[in-house]
Amino acid sequence: MFDGYDSCSEDTSSSSSSEESEEEVAPLPSNLPIIKNNGQVYTYPDGKSGMATCEMCGMVGVRDAFYSKTKRFCSVSCSRSYSSNSKKASILARLQVTGKPPTKKAKVLQKQPLVAKLAAYAQYQATLQNQAKTKAAVSMEGFSWGNYINSNSFIAAPVTCFKHAPMGTCWGDISENVRVEVPNTDCSLPTKVFWIAGIVKLAGYNALLRYEGFENDSSLDFWCNICGSDIHPVGWCAASGKPLVPPRTIQHKYTNWKAFLVKRLTGAKTLPPDFSQKVSESMQYPFKPCMRVEVVDKRHLCRTRVAVVESVIGGRLRLVYEESEDRTDDFWCHMHSPLIHHIGWSRSIGHRFKRSDITKKQDGHFDTPPHLFAKVKEVDQSGEWFKEGMKLEAIDPLNLSTICVATIRKVLADGFLMIGIDGSEAADGSDWFCYHATSPSIFPVGFCEINMIELTPPRGYTKLPFKWFDYLRETGSIAAPVKLFNKDVPNHGFRVGMKLEAVDLMEPRLICVATVTRIIHRLLRIHFDGWEEEYDQWVDCESPDLYPVGWCQLTGYQLQPPASQSSRESQSGSSKQKKKAKSQQYKGHKKMTTLQLKEELIDGEDYSFLQGASDQESNGSANFYIKQEP
Repeated sequence: MFDGYDSCSEDTSSSSSSEESEEEVAPLPSNLPIIKNNGQVYTYPDGKSGMATCEMCGMVGVRDAFYSKTKRFCSVSCSRSYSSNSKKASILARLQVTGKPPTKKAKVLQKQPLVAKLAAYAQYQATLQNQAKTKAAVSMEGFSWGNYINSNSFIAAPVTCFKHAPMGTCWGDISENVRVEVPNTDCSLPTKVFWIAGIVKLAGYNALLRYEGFENDSSLDFWCNICGSDIHPVGWCAASGKPLVPPRTIQHKYTNWKAFLVKRLTGAKTLPPDFSQKVSESMQYPFKPCMRVEVVDKRHLCRTRVAVVESVIGGRLRLVYEESEDRTDDFWCHMHSPLIHHIGWSRSIGHRFKRSDITKKQDGHFDTPPHLFAKVKEVDQSGEWFKEGMKLEAIDPLNLSTICVATIRKVLADGFLMIGIDGSEAADGSDWFCYHATSPSIFPVGFCEINMIELTPPRGYTKLPFKWFDYLRETGSIAAPVKLFNKDVPNHGFRVGMKLEAVDLMEPRLICVATVTRIIHRLLRIHFDGWEEEYDQWVDCESPDLYPVGWCQLTGYQLQPPASQSSRESQSGSSKQKKKAKSQQYKGHKKMTTLQLKEELIDGEDYSFLQGASDQESNGSANFYIKQEP
């Protein structure tokens, strides 16, 4: 094993209704008290309180329809873009510097309380496309996962928590004290040489390594990605004819380094001999460019469209909608995402589908084989099953930080359901969304109360605190039976406080530094480091939009650093202080009341609910709710 060792001297060391409600107009004075839109007139006694101007894109609109309590931005995207990009990227900054209004036409957003959220989402999509070429990327310069983990004593979620990620199912016994052969950077030789190092700490794919012979000296410790091409099992150098050279700093400590290594490494663990081969195999993806799929229409969630795979990075697909002539109308998702399906899926289950204007496939495009898509659990719809009008609780796909009162609007084939958020639905159902009956994003009535989660009541519902029993009686509705929901909870391994890399599902091309802040059975609350809590997302523990620390580095994907760091890099001192003050206002966002629930509300039967387990204890427990035996 040590035949390759060489001793050296020291010298060698949105929806359709929201789209139609927008009208192009000339820039408006900020104090204009009358707004005309599609023949409708809105008047305000105080123009400043009635109107707002987005500080990012310059859109002028009704203040009530703007995002968050501060009303500084027209959408979530603009709020995040303002913080992520340089100060000069905002309309407000250009006004301050040049004194001139925005060059593009401003828009007036019609006041529609029920669809304001969808209008903001549609605007966000349009803004994203308009800024795609000019929007400066958040700089990663200065951010290091290793320094971030070390300086704050953070713990990263282990690779085994992410079954869809490379090596997620074959990580094996890689842990602290495992030895590897790595390049020796403490050496002045003109050629690359190697030395033995041991793992001091693991953080996802990243490992803090210490050269053998340094004992308790951490002065030359370094972070690297275990799946990198320069990391090898002990014995690789001997098999490859590569020299093992001790670091220059400790070269004087021993005269017989070969004997030292034999003593130190006897009985020690190392990587499997086929580790690099397994890494390579786990990073082979069946989806290829030019494959055609059906994917959710990001502007009309109720339907799907045909899209073509443009590129594949680490199993993530950049899909370009087939009718996009300039190939900028795209959508990012993982190949195992529940949002993509084989061609013909919509017709087979009765889902809405937007027919393409393209009459025949473009040269080189071909339909993706159906077997490549994620399989859903088969369900029996012949017995007691979900019915239209039943009430439940669901994660709002347009605001993933909230779980809302929802209604089943249509029952499709193969266990799929069309669901609408109560109080925020368009009359034509264009904002309904599709979840499978086994989806971890839908819950029975009472789930939030049991687990001490704030439930968002219907928009405009004034009878607070919200009580399910009263609401069901008032609406003449029934709750979906508890037994129809998915109660499987895998032993996922996540713990509160663990770090990971997570997709910002409101802008799915972005992957950000994130933290697990709550665990409710299989449901994780994901917080984006440096951002306010209102940007948090509820995500399933097996979501393909979560990745281990180091995934972006391994696959070559761009990682978005914590917002506080990007703000320091992009904003001046005075602007930063102003931004910080505004962030404190965001934290005072509206607070929902905790629900009160009477046990007799579910189909007239008696149920006893387990009180929500603690965040640490809930992992692996499938007892969301247990029917009380007579």
